[in-house]
Amino acid sequence: MIYFIIVILIFLLLYTIIYSWLRNRKMYQTIDRMLDEVLNREVVTVSDIKEGEISALASKVIRLQEKMENELIQAEMEKEQVKGLISNMSHQLKTPLANVMMYRELLEGEDSTAGQKKMFLSKMELQLEKIDWILRSLFKMVGLEQGAIIFESAPSSLRKTLLSAVNAVYEKAEKKNIEIITEPFEDCTLYHNDKWTAEVFVNILENAVKYTETAGKIYIRICPMELFTEIQIEDNGIGIRETELADIFKRFYRSKDVEKKEGSGIGLYLSRLILEKEKGYMTVKSVYGKGSCFSVFLQISPIFPENPLHDPGSVSANRRITFSGGHCPIPGPLLPDRHRKFRLR
Repeated sequence: MIYFIIVILIFLLLYTIIYSWLRNRKMYQTIDRMLDEVLNREVVTVSDIKEGEISALASKVIRLQEKMENELIQAEMEKEQVKGLISNMSHQLKTPLANVMMYRELLEGEDSTAGQKKMFLSKMELQLEKIDWILRSLFKMVGLEQGAIIFESAPSSLRKTLLSAVNAVYEKAEKKNIEIITEPFEDCTLYHNDKWTAEVFVNILENAVKYTETAGKIYIRICPMELFTEIQIEDNGIGIRETELADIFKRFYRSKDVEKKEGSGIGLYLSRLILEKEKGYMTVKSVYGKGSCFSVFLQISPIFPENPLHDPGSVSANRRITFSGGHCPIPGPLLPDRHRKFRLR
């Protein structure tokens, strides 16, 4: 009887060992197969796996595979973005660099007169300024995209920011006899960074001046809303085709209608990035051949408790700044003494 029990125990022990070995071997084969499928970027097969520890492991392997696939897709997208950025940068810099080289050769020529050399030098300087502007814009763009550039927004005077932008484009507007007409408005504080937001307005105004014919008009209107204030900049320029309205805020996009004019396709894209950082946004309406209206939306912050624009002793809110290119009725005393090229009336 004792021998019989010993035999049964030995049999059970052998069965357990063999079963465990076979089970472990199957488990090993299953894990090995799943790893091969992950390495070969194939779909992990789980239909033949029963509930239990292996099933839980299979779920984790699938999640790991999905994460790896997403990271690979992201890496490919970033690679394409970098290639596109390098290609566009090369395209933007190619023309001005070629012009610089051409003017340098002309300056070195022995047949050029002193007057011609002076002209070539002046044109070379303009091209170098353009290269500098493109590079600075590219650095800003990449810095904002990657989060390397961080700026703070705070309640700031809208009037001050707009004035800075109008002054920046004044000479270009004057050369084309274009009027910049700002409808009278009550100054207010809006949540923005005055330096960076002024750059947004400059980009829009420069485009308006560039694509508006001589003696045209640009209007600036302020429209207070419940949560935002809308700043409209409207021109009577060439307008934008309806099919292109969704593309003009894309990086390096340039319409075929303006390919012969100077430009980089960076300004509006950079403006959109800046406004996104400030929790604002921008829209556009346009009628091709008649003009465009860009609207910048900035968050509202408390109005100044005391508004000097409505002080009877201060300059009237309806006074206009007049210059040879037109008038700009921004209310209040706008410019320091060094800007006497403007005249109040």
